[in-house]
Amino acid sequence: MEAKAMVEIIVKALEDKKAKDINTIDIQEISSLGDYFVVCNGTSTTHIKALADEVEFKLSEAGVSHFHKEGYDTARWILLDYGDVIVHIFHEEDRSFYNLERLWRDGVLTHR
Repeated sequence: MEAKAMVEIIVKALEDKKAKDINTIDIQEISSLGDYFVVCNGTSTTHIKALADEVEFKLSEAGVSHFHKEGYDTARWILLDYGDVIVHIFHEEDRSFYNLERLWRDGVLTHR
């Protein structure tokens, strides 16, 4: 599946579960890590896990599995690595601290 199509599925899943401040960062021109980051935050560890679960479920319905998942146990920052698309689901305080949008400001940022 193309990265752009994955991003659309991911963003829709996050919107359906009421993720906060969803942003995509197109990093194709500045990094070999992947094509896109999708960044959002949840309101609690339970909400953050629900967001990650929904993304995994919706992409699995489309036949896509993640390569790697980190942070699910603590649910302060869950990372889902789908190769060309990397999803970052933060607790609000941690998102402010790490500020990926600032670190990757050379990419193309899209607010949702």
